Amino acid sequence: MFESFAESLVEAFGQVTYILPQVIVLIAALLAPLLHFATKDGKIVAGASFAIIAISAILVMIMMHTVTYGTAFGMFEFDPFSSLMMLLFMAVAFLTIMVSPVHVETTKHAGEYYSLIAAIVAGMMFAASATTLLAIFIGVEVVSISSYALVALKKNDPRASEAAVKYLIIGAFSSALTLLGMSMIYGVTGTLNIETIGAKVAVMGANWAFILGCIGMIAGYGFKIAAVPFHSWAPDVYEGASTPVSGFLATASKKMGFAVLFKIFFALFVIGSTGVFTLEFQYVFAIIAAITMTVGNLVAISQSNIKRMLAYSSVAQAGYIMIALAVMSQYATTGALFHMFTHVVMKGGAFIMVAALITAGLGEKIEDYKGLAKRTPLLAAAMMLFLFSLAGIPPLAGFTSKFVLFSGAIFVDGAVSMQWMWLAFIAVINSAISLYYYARVVKTMYIEKPACDDKIVVPAPFMVAIALCVIGVIVLGVYPEILLELCDKAAAALF
Repeated sequence: MFESFAESLVEAFGQVTYILPQVIVLIAALLAPLLHFATKDGKIVAGASFAIIAISAILVMIMMHTVTYGTAFGMFEFDPFSSLMMLLFMAVAFLTIMVSPVHVETTKHAGEYYSLIAAIVAGMMFAASATTLLAIFIGVEVVSISSYALVALKKNDPRASEAAVKYLIIGAFSSALTLLGMSMIYGVTGTLNIETIGAKVAVMGANWAFILGCIGMIAGYGFKIAAVPFHSWAPDVYEGASTPVSGFLATASKKMGFAVLFKIFFALFVIGSTGVFTLEFQYVFAIIAAITMTVGNLVAISQSNIKRMLAYSSVAQAGYIMIALAVMSQYATTGALFHMFTHVVMKGGAFIMVAALITAGLGEKIEDYKGLAKRTPLLAAAMMLFLFSLAGIPPLAGFTSKFVLFSGAIFVDGAVSMQWMWLAFIAVINSAISLYYYARVVKTMYIEKPACDDKIVVPAPFMVAIALCVIGVIVLGVYPEILLELCDKAAAALF
């Protein structure tokens, strides 16, 4: 049944079939403002956006099931990696849209809000499936420009305006660096196709223009993943933006940056087999990873605002995922992809929790969480699970994904390697450090006395989204096989 459906799609749409999921999401982006103008009801717009993106997700899963892989117009490919990334982006969109209608800060401009969400998801999907540097750049810029507007949509909050301006200025600088790097690589190789670039450099050898071009792209996309020293925007943006938006950027935008980095640098240095400066770039990524995870965790300790603490925690998580870029092996990449998925339910769940409590009248300070376990035991327990999973406490999802990811720095090409063991050691130490500031929040919720004994009640959509994230944290921790196989296939596609 599914096979015949996939064949019918290819016959009807030709090459467009392989970008049909993105086109469907773009329809949601175009429809949202029109629907809001016609109905003036944000919940209807949210429901329609949710339904259209769900149709796109179902189509992706059908195409994955029928192994309908191919390339559209020589610029976008549908393969195990791009399809898995598409599902990740849409999963984050589902969680964000689910809680947005009941969050007071996102109801005034529903048409623009859901249109921007859908545009960002479509841009991410295009970027993850792109096969040329130009297509990647355009996809990423669609995401970036829409993200600036999404942060600024919280119009009556000066913090949001300040955050949006900072985001825009730093983002423009990073885009310029990226474009400069791409132009230098194009000047050296005469092509924008990623795999062709790797093959040409393997023949002609890497020169300094190629090296500088790679450095420009590392700096540019280092901003997207909030790697140190390109991370300064993240705490301000996450604090100033509406909380659902903060969670959306922390869980989806970063993953797009990693998807792009994986596609570009694995093609250049693994598939292309340049053999020139490959080890040097591996150490560049390893050093950035070590510094990023260390700075993120150490600075998070001193934060009193829970959104800023989660922002610096996200910086540290980016450092962990960068291990795959340093090791450049299929196993390490499988661990990185798996950790990207577990990060969605861990960090996404934590931000949804913060949004729920803000809606219920609590503040953003950690001290506002005093005695939360007495006022709402279920929400406090869920928050504890999210934080302990982020810290890597077994048997939760964060422990399992970190185990696979960190072991990727130890087991290289099927054998124990001493080359990257130091990086795994730094990652383990940083995970132990992170437990301190996560446990501080748990201590505040369970040990300290509340300011009042009033029960906290949050809207049902928040409870549903939190419950889904809790299920994800537990299931992916004790039964990771349901996702690991897909991650391994996606990593194999990159290599």
